[in-house]
Amino acid sequence: MKQRMITGIIAAAAFLPIVLIGGLPFLILVYVMSAVAVIEALKMKQISIFSIPGLLSILLVFIMLVPQSDRADWQFLGMEKFEYLGLFVLLFLVVTVMTKNQFTFEDAAYCILLTLYIGFGFYYFIETREAGGVLYVFFALFITWASDSGAYFIGRSFGKRKLWPDISPNKTVAGFYGGIGSAVVVAAVFLLFLDFQAPALWVLVSAAILSVAGQVGDLAESALKRHYGVKDSGNLLPGHGGILDRTDSWLFVFPLLHMLQLL
Repeated sequence: MKQRMITGIIAAAAFLPIVLIGGLPFLILVYVMSAVAVIEALKMKQISIFSIPGLLSILLVFIMLVPQSDRADWQFLGMEKFEYLGLFVLLFLVVTVMTKNQFTFEDAAYCILLTLYIGFGFYYFIETREAGGVLYVFFALFITWASDSGAYFIGRSFGKRKLWPDISPNKTVAGFYGGIGSAVVVAAVFLLFLDFQAPALWVLVSAAILSVAGQVGDLAESALKRHYGVKDSGNLLPGHGGILDRTDSWLFVFPLLHMLQLL
């Protein structure tokens, strides 16, 4: 627990200022984090990052992360993101032929899905920072962290009934609702003490929805790890696991926050 707290404090001290600064340092950070997350996911499937599928996966997730403001550059190259995705699907299938099916159709599908999963979430992390503003990013982050902490501490204190034991045996129903309650409390703090230009009802309801989304994102990654028999996606963050372990909730929260902002 002590190691987990120390790592969390150091990581937050390095991460939050870059989010606040924005611009190129923020983009570089997100690209690095997404690349590490892809590498961790490939490792679960025992696909080498130095293989053709590994390099294609990294390249595709980088293409997916290109911000909306840079869309004209992609039009200059002659293809939209969707067309690049189609091209990479074909390239992955070519690799299945070149390797005489040692790299299987299932492997190709895994690489495509993981780049969509990771790229989609981190893309909207960038979009929220660039379009919605830094306050919305902090709103999503603190909602996610509060939900995670609330679920952990309330689950340990009051949790008896398991939430989804086949996927994550430590999560409880009490923790699930405790996470939602903690997220709503943090949302109320945003309304009371920060110049958060959004209707109060929207903020509180969105906090509850994002808490649920974050917990589902956590369960989704738990299901992935359980399927491949690994405890953590990596060991980059002592006490926390890998980048994918720390951002699995974000990959659900930021796309959903973008959709909620459109309402």
